[in-house]
Amino acid sequence: MKRELPDTQGEADTRNLAIDRVGVRGLHFPVQIREVAGSLQHTVATVSLAVDLPARHKGTHMSRFVEALNSHGTVLDVRHIAGLPAELLRRLPAERAHVEFRFPFFITKTAPVSGAPGLMDYQATFEVEASTRRTRFTLHVEVPVATLCPCSKAISDRGAHNQRGLVRLSVRFKKKPVFIEELVRLVEDSASCELYSVLKRPDEKAVTERAYDNPVFVEDVVRNVAQRAGSHAPISWFRVEAENYESIHNHQAFAVIEGRTP
Repeated sequence: MKRELPDTQGEADTRNLAIDRVGVRGLHFPVQIREVAGSLQHTVATVSLAVDLPARHKGTHMSRFVEALNSHGTVLDVRHIAGLPAELLRRLPAERAHVEFRFPFFITKTAPVSGAPGLMDYQATFEVEASTRRTRFTLHVEVPVATLCPCSKAISDRGAHNQRGLVRLSVRFKKKPVFIEELVRLVEDSASCELYSVLKRPDEKAVTERAYDNPVFVEDVVRNVAQRAGSHAPISWFRVEAENYESIHNHQAFAVIEGRTP
């Protein structure tokens, strides 16, 4: 006769302390991300899955998170990923679920003068928070940029210091989805110059001069991004953080704006 194994995590807990979020993280999972042109890009996501845990339960069933992930499929867009938290809530005794898929997203960019192609990678995250009443989707992108200091340009006889910066933009949108490529372009248009993976000498001259002709403080970058995000019709909420890895200081400069659109 087969002995029934004890369900330890299903036992009652007497400490009367609910847990806000419990689950698994660091899972690597192959996914396909829908591009603005309609094609699918293959990449690998680092996944975090979690639910709340009522005070009466000792633990959650960790294997059910991975089961839900594997049964959900590998195509990620707003419609597909919104169903995963609902699946977690169906499988587990919870009222709230949280899902994150963080992955590199690749865009082919051509150098401005030579036209040499090269892949640029951007970190993106699909985040979904769901309850029995509502589901909220947030798209995060991290875009590296170049910035040139306006103060340094104004006071220096020979050149101006510049640095690489990182802009983190998070958005929520109304009915029409926003694509990763749209947010990348919005951010890159807000800096002194965008970055490329391949640059020949004529290209290097062009991007250096472009940055010199378009100096921006970190404050300018967040304001530029916020202005563009606020006028982008599908976006209903945004948060933008710009961080400059200073080339002549041993610290970073940063600025943050959060806002909603009408």
